[in-house]
Amino acid sequence: MKKEVFGTVEGREVHLYTLENSHGMKAVISDFGALIVRLYAPDHDGKAEDVALGYDALDPYLVNGCFFGAVIAPNANRIGGARFTLDGETYVLDSDDGPNNLHSHKDLGAHKRIWDAEERDGGLSLTLSMKDGELGFGGNRTFCVFYEVTEDNGLRITYDADSDRRTVINMTNHCYFNLNGQGQGDIMGHRLQLMADSYTPADAGSIPTGEIAPVEGTPMDFRTPCRIGDRIDADFDQLKMAGGYDHNWVCNGCDGTVRKIASLENESGSRIMEVYTDLPGVQFYAGNFLKPETGKEGKTYDFRSGLALETQFYPDTPNKPQFPSSVFGPERHYHSVTEYRFV
Repeated sequence: MKKEVFGTVEGREVHLYTLENSHGMKAVISDFGALIVRLYAPDHDGKAEDVALGYDALDPYLVNGCFFGAVIAPNANRIGGARFTLDGETYVLDSDDGPNNLHSHKDLGAHKRIWDAEERDGGLSLTLSMKDGELGFGGNRTFCVFYEVTEDNGLRITYDADSDRRTVINMTNHCYFNLNGQGQGDIMGHRLQLMADSYTPADAGSIPTGEIAPVEGTPMDFRTPCRIGDRIDADFDQLKMAGGYDHNWVCNGCDGTVRKIASLENESGSRIMEVYTDLPGVQFYAGNFLKPETGKEGKTYDFRSGLALETQFYPDTPNKPQFPSSVFGPERHYHSVTEYRFV
């Protein structure tokens, strides 16, 4: 595994670690934010392109308003009203998305911390601790993310976390993909399949209403592969409120095992990515709020130039007892696996 200096934050060195397999697939991970900085994925002819949006230098990641490549912890996605009650205690979080909380904290979340890195078992282990009450969440917590590049061209991410108190834990990675290569136009022509019969409708603030609605007969139906651009601007309230796709789908077959929940293909069909997870949901975000900025290799990122498939517990789960529980603690260890596999 190659290790190199990426820069410094408050006098502390930040590094890049390169993981690769024998087929030309390569992932470059930073111990700052546990970021996916680069992801070189082969196409059907074996040609590898960097398919992950991001930056060449460390400094832009200190801002990273779009969360490019970032691990999100303790809680991914939104919590309505930036508060929840657990075991009779109300926890107040940072209101960083209007009145709501998004991704725990925009400035102090796990994506803005330096993680402790260790090379082991052919992969990279990254560990981060947070104290009881930090960011508004309870429990002294330890988070671990393990990255490995498999011989079948998968980037496998294993998440583990422990807490000495019952607390909310919902980790994900916010990588933006463009299967033509980062900076190579928009993703409107990509074909997406989601193995999901239903989704969680949301209000104008992107907070789920609590309903689990069928995708049948709506533009939210991706059970068979569909071009993202075909219906993204349809006259459908859910899409109009969110500016396009930015919703949680309820993945079929959630039984604790890792199974395929999505497939993504570029326009030419030359590169296909499958998504596997043991989690109950996936947030498909089509980059509706990306604005022109300079990314890697001087490429310009713009509106819908990348998409995220964030495996997760559903948004606002702490306030929705009917949703699968994201409460973990001494009696329930947090463990999940997500893999992005190129076939």
